[in-house]
Amino acid sequence: MTPGSNIPLTAVRVAVDVAAPVRLDVSGLLLGADGKVRSDDDFIFYNQPAGPGVSYRSGGGAAPDAILVDTAAVPAGIEKIVVTASPDAAGQTFQGIEPTATLRNSDDGSVLATFTPPQLGTETALVVMEIYLRNGQWKARAVGQGYANGLAGIATDFGVSVDEEPAPAPVAAPAPAAAPAPVSAPPVPAAPPAAPPAPPAPPAGGGKINLDKGRVSLQKNQTVSLVKGGRPLLSQVKMGLGWEPAYRGRDIDLDASVIAYGPQRNHIDSCYFGKLSILNGAVKHSGDNLTGEGAGDDEVITVDLGRLPADTTGLVFTVNSFSGQKFTEVAKAYCRLIDAASGEELVRFDLTTAEPQTGVMMAKLIRQFSGEWEMTAMGDFVKSRTVRGMVKPAAQAL
Repeated sequence: MTPGSNIPLTAVRVAVDVAAPVRLDVSGLLLGADGKVRSDDDFIFYNQPAGPGVSYRSGGGAAPDAILVDTAAVPAGIEKIVVTASPDAAGQTFQGIEPTATLRNSDDGSVLATFTPPQLGTETALVVMEIYLRNGQWKARAVGQGYANGLAGIATDFGVSVDEEPAPAPVAAPAPAAAPAPVSAPPVPAAPPAAPPAPPAPPAGGGKINLDKGRVSLQKNQTVSLVKGGRPLLSQVKMGLGWEPAYRGRDIDLDASVIAYGPQRNHIDSCYFGKLSILNGAVKHSGDNLTGEGAGDDEVITVDLGRLPADTTGLVFTVNSFSGQKFTEVAKAYCRLIDAASGEELVRFDLTTAEPQTGVMMAKLIRQFSGEWEMTAMGDFVKSRTVRGMVKPAAQAL
């Protein structure tokens, strides 16, 4: 998923786990039509792990923490469950940390969607994903909204008491011996009392990128919407993939491929040097380049976006080293999307890192529910010399 995109839920019970290279505190908030919690009881986290229809599950440090939602048990009047995350270490920002939220079917653990917010920086807390009710249908939306003042800023925005002021006890609650303290968020850096909460950090890059300003150069995990002049690009495009040997005098045989998937991440077909046309000719391969030598694209895959079958919702472009050489022996690997009619380069992604693996997922094209296509730069390495070994990891990356 990309920021702002949504999908209908195909399961009644779902879980959202959020993983990162560091330990994260994950929490959930139950919100009404006014966008606020009804009381502090609607803030679900490690110190208050259960609420109506929503619960917190600890990964114990070995797995990511998760928020579980049973949509059938969510009370009437609750229209949205917001899933948030913040680094466990005080003062830690998301700079250099790429959290990934995974939406799963709670009953069988199958993956329904994944989302990695792009270009995070000084944010210390994040609204990652929403589970929300719209016209009687539960849906999930990728958000990726950062806050500079920690989880306390998120909680305050949604009406949770995180200050020293005591919160009134609910009328129906039995009166304890002492007045209850307000539910507290996980520890966050103290802010000066007089300073108002910092506003949410704007999305890096000013929101979704499109093609209106000409060629787009992507960094890893960045996404561009294939829309120009307000109209989705549904013509024929070419994905050119190129590379050069890192050490001159030694040829390297890399193979470019594209894997087509359906709406449930089901593998439909693969187009590669051994199968140059798939999907009734909507996807075609230029043929195998055995060396990587020479200027220009080494292999080209042509995609007619307008002719793709309706059940083809995702394309993942991969490169494999059939000869077994690792990508640490490759220089200047890149992919670029070209308008087939004009020859204009629309999007480019240069692979700036390398790992000692034999496969890499370069980019993906995802059809949105609106009908437009979005391209996301990937640059994720896999141990696989052939496209066959890329099918499963590419499906997980959609």
